[in-house]
Parts: sequence; structure tokens; C-alpha cells
Amino acid sequence: MKNSMKLSIVIPAYNEEGNITTTVDGIRSVLVREAIPYELVLVDDNSADATGNVLDTLAAADPGIVVVRRESPRGFGRAVRSGLERATGDVIIICMADLSDDPEDIIKYYRKIEEGFDCVFGSRFIRGARCVNYPPFKLFCNRIVNKVMQLMFWTRYNDLTNSFKAYRSYVIRDIWPLKACHFNITIELSLNTLIRNYAIAEVPISWQGRTWGSSNLHISEMGRRYLSTLLRAWFEKNLILDDLMAESVVCRSHSVERAAGIEARVAELEHRLATLEKTKGEER
Repeated sequence: MKNSMKLSIVIPAYNEEGNITTTVDGIRSVLVREAIPYELVLVDDNSADATGNVLDTLAAADPGIVVVRRESPRGFGRAVRSGLERATGDVIIICMADLSDDPEDIIKYYRKIEEGFDCVFGSRFIRGARCVNYPPFKLFCNRIVNKVMQLMFWTRYNDLTNSFKAYRSYVIRDIWPLKACHFNITIELSLNTLIRNYAIAEVPISWQGRTWGSSNLHISEMGRRYLSTLLRAWFEKNLILDDLMAESVVCRSHSVERAAGIEARVAELEHRLATLEKTKGEER
């Protein structure tokens, strides 16, 4: 059924006072236009500017906005994990606060999930994609890292480092707990999903580099963290995949049972409502 799933969008923000309002307004406008039930989980990662105040203002104007506040130690991965813990939707999308992700792609993700996929991986590097203002050195490093992961995991997905992806909520429950504290959470999410053989759709997306503020991704500090996450996923795939898949089966079956229970309760309520309306009509 179209638009039957609640969508949670997790947006981690650190010192994004100049971007976050435009980001939220753009996302909210497309969700309202498409009539998709939503919640926006805005995570203030202990910002040093006025980001927290801006988030409070946004939440006061929209009951669909939830603000999560974090204290030190900061970290993109920690902020994402806090947002995922708070998210209550059937579908969860992680979106950047710096205007780099196109809100229209959120709708594209949601529709793909409605087709029956468990996850949607957006790519900035396939036919139909748009990628502008990517700093050349970071782009060079990005392509090397992604090519290494393609070879190690023998996969066609070529933008695994991109955090902007969609997951059904049971996928997040299955790959929990997440350990990454910084931007290495992007590949932890991608690889943990990939090795469990979930149904993944890949779609081209539009991406642009930030025009306000500065990026919090520092390549010189991330090498050891990416390597640690990469090796952990590789060893899990090659040494204990049977255990991971066994737990995945249980997680998926529980999700099916939970969904069936909800549908049964809805049907019962509809029946009761119809009976009540019929009784009132007879009394008249």
C-alpha cells in the first residue's frame, strides 16, 4: 500500500546553523507533497554554534521533528547511532545536514523500499547520477577506497562510503550494535548490510559539495578507523557468516510476525468501528 510506512530521517548536525533550516525545509516540503508519514530525527552533536537553538525552533514548529542532544565525545558515527536509537519509523534514511543530499532522492529511496527492497544504496558514480563540487583529493581517495571494497567483497556497489542510504528498520536491528564512532560508520552500515545478503537496490543520486561551513571529515585521521571497520566486516564475512545469517533469519521472521500482528489489530479495530457504526445506525 502506497505511503503506508512511516519514514524516519536521521540528520546528524555539528555546527550547521547556516545549513540546517534549509535542509529541513527542503526535506519536509517533498514529504508533505508526497503525503509520506514522517519523523525527522535531528541530532545536535554538541555543537559549538547556535545549531541547538535552531533545532529547537524547528521542533517547535513541527511535531514531526524530534531533537536529540549529545554531549562529548563528539563524532559523526556516535551522532548517527544516537539518531538510529531514537528513530521509530518502518524505513530509516540517514541524511546529511549540509545540503549535499537532494530531497527528491529521499522520495526515490522510499518508493524503492515500497517495491519490496530491504535497502537502497544511492550512488554518485553511476549513469544518471550528478556529483558536483567534490574536492579533488577527497574524490581521489573516495574512488580508491570504494574500489578496494568492491574487490574485497566482490560487489558491484561503488559508493559504499556514502552515508545517504535507506534501510528498513529491521535491517538496522539486525546489524546492531554498531561500533563506529566517526565517518567509518558509513562503511559499517553498508558492509554489515551487504554481507547479510539483504535485497539492495542501487539508484543514481544527485550530490553537491557544501557551500557553507567546513566539512568534519578529515581524511588524515580516518585511515585507521576505516581500515579497522573494513577488516572487521571482511573477517565476519569469511569466518562467521553462518552465525550472522542465522541471526538475520530470526530478525526477519520476528519482523514479519510483528507486521502481521499489527495488520491483525488494525483489521480488528476496523471491524469494531464498522460494528459500532452499524449499531448506531440501527438505533436511529
